[in-house]
Amino acid sequence: MPETSPRDRFVTVYGRKPVLEALSDLELRVDKVVLAEGISGGIVREIKEAADDRAVPVRRASAQRVKVLAGNGRHDQGVIADVVARKMRPLEDALADPATAPRSMLLLDGLTTPANVGMILRTATASGMDGIVLPHRGVANVDPLVVKASAGIAFHAPILRSPDAGTAAEALSEAGYPLYSLDAHAGTNLFRADFPNRAVFVLGSETAGLSEEVGQRITERLRIPMYGGVESLNVAAAAGVICYELARRASD
Repeated sequence: MPETSPRDRFVTVYGRKPVLEALSDLELRVDKVVLAEGISGGIVREIKEAADDRAVPVRRASAQRVKVLAGNGRHDQGVIADVVARKMRPLEDALADPATAPRSMLLLDGLTTPANVGMILRTATASGMDGIVLPHRGVANVDPLVVKASAGIAFHAPILRSPDAGTAAEALSEAGYPLYSLDAHAGTNLFRADFPNRAVFVLGSETAGLSEEVGQRITERLRIPMYGGVESLNVAAAAGVICYELARRASD
Protein backbone atom coordinates (compact mmCIF):
# COMPACT_ATOMS: atom_id res chain seq x y z
CA MET A 1 0.00 0.00 0.00
CA PRO A 2 1.45 3.44 -0.91
CA GLU A 3 2.66 5.71 1.84
CA THR A 4 -0.02 8.03 3.20
CA SER A 5 0.35 11.60 2.00
CA PRO A 6 0.53 14.37 4.60
CA ARG A 7 -2.57 15.82 2.91
CA ASP A 8 -4.43 12.73 4.08
CA ARG A 9 -3.39 13.16 7.72
CA PHE A 10 -3.31 16.89 8.41
CA VAL A 11 -5.61 19.88 8.18
CA THR A 12 -3.49 22.90 7.24
CA VAL A 13 -4.63 25.99 9.14
CA TYR A 14 -3.46 29.40 7.90
CA GLY A 15 -3.68 32.91 9.31
CA ARG A 16 -2.24 34.25 12.54
CA LYS A 17 -5.37 34.09 14.70
CA PRO A 18 -6.52 30.61 13.48
CA VAL A 19 -3.02 29.20 14.09
CA LEU A 20 -2.88 30.69 17.58
CA GLU A 21 -6.35 29.28 18.32
CA ALA A 22 -5.24 25.83 17.16
CA LEU A 23 -2.18 25.98 19.42
CA SER A 24 -4.37 27.07 22.34
CA ASP A 25 -6.76 24.12 21.92
CA LEU A 26 -5.20 21.32 23.95
CA GLU A 27 -7.52 18.76 22.36
CA LEU A 28 -5.75 19.29 19.04
CA ARG A 29 -2.32 17.94 18.19
CA VAL A 30 -0.33 20.38 16.09
CA ASP A 31 2.43 18.73 14.07
CA LYS A 32 4.34 21.87 13.11
CA VAL A 33 4.11 25.62 12.52
CA VAL A 34 5.69 27.35 9.53
CA LEU A 35 6.39 31.09 9.58
CA ALA A 36 7.31 33.19 6.58
CA GLU A 37 10.79 34.66 6.75
CA GLY A 38 10.85 38.21 8.06
CA ILE A 39 7.45 38.36 9.74
CA SER A 40 7.30 39.59 13.32
CA GLY A 41 5.02 41.33 15.76
CA GLY A 42 3.10 40.63 18.95
CA ILE A 43 0.87 37.84 17.70
CA VAL A 44 3.80 36.17 15.96
CA ARG A 45 5.63 36.13 19.32
CA GLU A 46 2.51 34.63 20.92
CA ILE A 47 2.45 31.90 18.26
CA LYS A 48 6.10 31.06 18.86
CA GLU A 49 5.61 31.02 22.64
CA ALA A 50 2.50 28.84 22.39
CA ALA A 51 4.34 26.44 20.08
CA ASP A 52 7.32 26.31 22.46
CA ASP A 53 5.01 25.59 25.40
CA ARG A 54 3.64 22.56 23.53
CA ALA A 55 6.98 21.50 22.02
CA VAL A 56 5.65 22.07 18.51
CA PRO A 57 8.42 22.59 15.94
CA VAL A 58 8.49 26.06 14.35
CA ARG A 59 10.09 26.35 10.94
CA ARG A 60 10.85 29.27 8.65
CA ALA A 61 10.19 29.32 4.92
CA SER A 62 9.95 31.88 2.17
CA ALA A 63 6.71 33.83 1.91
CA GLN A 64 6.01 32.18 -1.44
CA ARG A 65 6.53 28.70 0.04
CA VAL A 66 4.07 29.49 2.85
CA LYS A 67 1.50 30.57 0.27
CA VAL A 68 1.98 27.31 -1.61
CA LEU A 69 1.63 25.25 1.57
CA ALA A 70 -1.49 27.18 2.61
CA GLY A 71 -3.06 26.77 -0.80
CA ASN A 72 -4.36 30.30 -0.43
CA GLY A 73 -2.43 33.25 -1.74
CA ARG A 74 -4.36 36.01 -0.01
CA HIS A 75 -5.14 35.10 3.58
CA ASP A 76 -2.24 33.05 4.96
CA GLN A 77 -0.66 36.11 6.70
CA GLY A 78 2.67 34.32 6.59
CA VAL A 79 1.66 31.63 9.10
CA ILE A 80 0.45 28.06 8.72
CA ALA A 81 0.12 25.06 11.03
CA ASP A 82 -0.46 21.39 10.30
CA VAL A 83 -3.09 20.03 12.68
CA VAL A 84 -3.46 16.26 13.04
CA ALA A 85 -6.93 15.11 12.00
CA ARG A 86 -7.20 11.84 13.90
CA LYS A 87 -10.04 10.34 11.88
CA MET A 88 -8.92 11.52 8.45
CA ARG A 89 -7.41 8.88 6.18
CA PRO A 90 -7.29 7.82 2.52
CA LEU A 91 -10.45 6.21 1.17
CA GLU A 92 -8.42 3.25 -0.09
CA ASP A 93 -7.24 2.56 3.46
CA ALA A 94 -10.82 2.63 4.74
CA LEU A 95 -11.91 0.13 2.08
CA ALA A 96 -8.91 -2.20 2.45
CA ASP A 97 -10.60 -4.55 4.94
CA PRO A 98 -14.27 -5.31 4.15
CA ALA A 99 -14.83 -6.42 7.76
CA THR A 100 -14.09 -2.94 9.11
CA ALA A 101 -14.97 -0.78 6.11
CA PRO A 102 -17.41 2.11 6.70
CA ARG A 103 -21.08 1.40 6.15
CA SER A 104 -22.89 4.68 5.52
CA MET A 105 -20.95 7.40 3.72
CA LEU A 106 -21.41 10.71 1.95
CA LEU A 107 -19.48 11.53 -1.22
CA LEU A 108 -19.07 15.22 -2.02
CA ASP A 109 -18.87 15.98 -5.74
CA GLY A 110 -18.17 19.54 -6.84
CA LEU A 111 -19.12 21.37 -3.63
CA THR A 112 -16.97 24.48 -3.62
CA THR A 113 -18.69 26.63 -0.99
CA PRO A 114 -16.76 26.33 2.31
CA ALA A 115 -19.86 27.04 4.41
CA ASN A 116 -21.71 24.10 2.87
CA VAL A 117 -18.78 21.71 3.23
CA GLY A 118 -18.25 22.74 6.86
CA MET A 119 -21.91 22.31 7.76
CA ILE A 120 -22.03 18.92 6.06
CA LEU A 121 -18.97 17.74 8.00
CA ARG A 122 -20.60 18.83 11.26
CA THR A 123 -24.00 17.28 10.52
CA ALA A 124 -22.59 14.02 9.19
CA THR A 125 -20.35 13.61 12.23
CA ALA A 126 -23.14 14.47 14.67
CA SER A 127 -25.54 11.98 13.08
CA GLY A 128 -23.07 9.11 13.19
CA MET A 129 -22.14 8.74 9.53
CA ASP A 130 -19.16 6.42 9.15
CA GLY A 131 -17.38 8.55 6.57
CA ILE A 132 -17.45 11.68 4.45
CA VAL A 133 -15.52 11.24 1.21
CA LEU A 134 -13.84 14.57 0.55
CA PRO A 135 -11.86 14.64 -2.71
CA HIS A 136 -8.72 16.74 -2.97
CA ARG A 137 -9.84 18.22 -6.29
CA GLY A 138 -13.18 19.80 -7.12
CA VAL A 139 -14.31 20.34 -3.51
CA ALA A 140 -13.58 23.14 -1.04
CA ASN A 141 -10.42 22.36 0.88
CA VAL A 142 -10.52 21.89 4.65
CA ASP A 143 -9.30 25.39 5.47
CA PRO A 144 -10.15 27.92 8.21
CA LEU A 145 -13.42 28.82 6.45
CA VAL A 146 -14.55 25.18 6.43
CA VAL A 147 -13.31 24.66 9.99
CA LYS A 148 -15.28 27.72 11.14
CA ALA A 149 -18.45 26.58 9.37
CA SER A 150 -18.12 23.18 11.03
CA ALA A 151 -17.60 24.84 14.44
CA GLY A 152 -14.31 23.00 14.76
CA ILE A 153 -15.74 19.55 14.00
CA ALA A 154 -13.69 19.34 10.78
CA PHE A 155 -10.67 18.41 12.91
CA HIS A 156 -12.54 15.40 14.29
CA ALA A 157 -14.76 14.34 11.37
CA PRO A 158 -14.33 10.90 9.72
CA ILE A 159 -13.00 12.39 6.49
CA LEU A 160 -11.91 10.00 3.74
CA ARG A 161 -9.61 11.47 1.09
CA SER A 162 -9.50 10.62 -2.60
CA PRO A 163 -7.87 12.39 -5.56
CA ASP A 164 -11.23 13.32 -7.08
CA ALA A 165 -14.90 12.35 -6.93
CA GLY A 166 -14.73 10.16 -10.03
CA THR A 167 -11.89 8.08 -8.60
CA ALA A 168 -13.80 7.75 -5.33
CA ALA A 169 -17.01 6.66 -7.08
CA GLU A 170 -15.10 4.02 -9.02
CA ALA A 171 -13.42 2.65 -5.89
CA LEU A 172 -16.69 2.57 -3.97
CA SER A 173 -18.56 0.84 -6.79
CA GLU A 174 -15.84 -1.77 -7.13
CA ALA A 175 -15.98 -2.36 -3.37
CA GLY A 176 -19.68 -3.20 -3.71
CA TYR A 177 -21.31 0.00 -2.47
CA PRO A 178 -24.46 1.22 -4.24
CA LEU A 179 -24.37 4.97 -4.90
CA TYR A 180 -27.50 7.07 -4.37
CA SER A 181 -28.07 10.67 -5.39
CA LEU A 182 -30.84 13.22 -4.98
CA ASP A 183 -33.07 14.31 -7.84
CA ALA A 184 -36.20 16.41 -7.40
CA HIS A 185 -37.86 14.48 -10.24
CA ALA A 186 -36.91 10.98 -9.10
CA GLY A 187 -39.69 8.49 -8.65
CA THR A 188 -38.42 7.00 -5.38
CA ASN A 189 -39.10 8.82 -2.12
CA LEU A 190 -36.03 8.94 0.16
CA PHE A 191 -38.15 8.06 3.20
CA ARG A 192 -39.63 4.96 1.53
CA ALA A 193 -36.54 3.64 -0.21
CA ASP A 194 -34.81 0.46 0.89
CA PHE A 195 -31.06 0.74 1.49
CA PRO A 196 -28.53 -1.98 2.28
CA ASN A 197 -26.37 -1.56 5.38
CA ARG A 198 -23.50 -0.37 3.22
CA ALA A 199 -24.39 2.57 0.99
CA VAL A 200 -23.02 5.86 -0.29
CA PHE A 201 -25.04 9.03 -0.78
CA VAL A 202 -23.64 11.49 -3.30
CA LEU A 203 -24.08 15.24 -2.95
CA GLY A 204 -23.44 17.23 -6.10
CA SER A 205 -22.92 20.89 -6.82
CA GLU A 206 -26.09 22.97 -6.62
CA THR A 207 -25.17 24.69 -9.87
CA ALA A 208 -23.69 21.87 -11.94
CA GLY A 209 -25.10 18.78 -10.23
CA LEU A 210 -23.08 15.58 -10.43
CA SER A 211 -19.98 15.25 -12.54
CA GLU A 212 -20.25 12.89 -15.50
CA GLU A 213 -17.79 10.40 -13.97
CA VAL A 214 -19.87 10.12 -10.82
CA GLY A 215 -23.29 10.33 -12.48
CA GLN A 216 -22.71 7.24 -14.58
CA ARG A 217 -22.12 5.18 -11.44
CA ILE A 218 -25.31 6.13 -9.61
CA THR A 219 -27.39 3.11 -8.64
CA GLU A 220 -30.62 4.98 -7.93
CA ARG A 221 -31.83 8.57 -7.72
CA LEU A 222 -34.03 9.61 -4.82
CA ARG A 223 -36.18 12.62 -4.05
CA ILE A 224 -36.85 14.47 -0.84
CA PRO A 225 -40.58 15.34 -0.75
CA MET A 226 -41.15 19.08 -1.19
CA TYR A 227 -44.19 21.16 -0.26
CA GLY A 228 -45.31 24.77 -0.41
CA GLY A 229 -43.91 25.34 -3.86
CA VAL A 230 -40.30 24.82 -2.73
CA GLU A 231 -38.27 23.19 -5.49
CA SER A 232 -35.14 22.14 -3.62
CA LEU A 233 -33.09 22.41 -0.46
CA ASN A 234 -29.64 23.86 0.07
CA VAL A 235 -27.14 21.01 -0.28
CA ALA A 236 -26.14 21.17 3.39
CA ALA A 237 -29.80 20.99 4.44
CA ALA A 238 -30.35 18.04 2.08
CA ALA A 239 -27.33 16.31 3.61
CA GLY A 240 -28.89 16.77 7.05
CA VAL A 241 -32.11 15.11 5.87
CA ILE A 242 -30.18 12.11 4.54
CA CYS A 243 -27.96 11.78 7.60
CA TYR A 244 -30.77 11.83 10.12
CA GLU A 245 -33.02 9.58 8.06
CA LEU A 246 -30.22 7.01 8.25
CA ALA A 247 -29.76 7.68 11.95
CA ARG A 248 -33.51 7.19 12.49
CA ARG A 249 -33.45 3.85 10.70
CA ALA A 250 -30.42 2.72 12.67
CA SER A 251 -32.21 3.46 15.94
CA ASP A 252 -35.41 1.56 15.05
